[in-house]
Amino acid sequence: MEDRPKEGGSGARVAAVCVSERKGERKKPVPSVALVADHGVLGDAHAGDGHRQVSLLASESIEKMRQKGLSVSAGDFAENVTTEGIVLPELPVGARFRIGEAVLEVTQIGKECHTRCAIYHQAGDCVMPREGIFARVVEPGKVSPGDVIERIT
Repeated sequence: MEDRPKEGGSGARVAAVCVSERKGERKKPVPSVALVADHGVLGDAHAGDGHRQVSLLASESIEKMRQKGLSVSAGDFAENVTTEGIVLPELPVGARFRIGEAVLEVTQIGKECHTRCAIYHQAGDCVMPREGIFARVVEPGKVSPGDVIERIT
């Protein structure tokens, strides 16, 4: 159905895209999301004009939590985009990358957790504060699972 390439030379791709209607709840995987310039994911509770418009976490990070015995999957860490094949925390702040039809710019690596989430209480650890990243939407577009992630700058 899609006429754009789904696999790139680097192997970095979108594993899932997720949204939630309210803050403080796990996000649910959806078939695709629309990223709005300087806003974030259309219809997501965390969208807005701040610097954390889109959150990303690698499926490899989620797997680490599965190895600790948790039954977790895409969206459970409140990430909008679950990736594969890219080490997200190694992208410097300011780096830009194409993801599906959109272009994002890294604005923050990790985050400070002021309150411990349910995952932390279950496992004694959470990967999002260390391995998740945040970005702003530079160019709008649709993003779907399977889309290629390509670093621009």
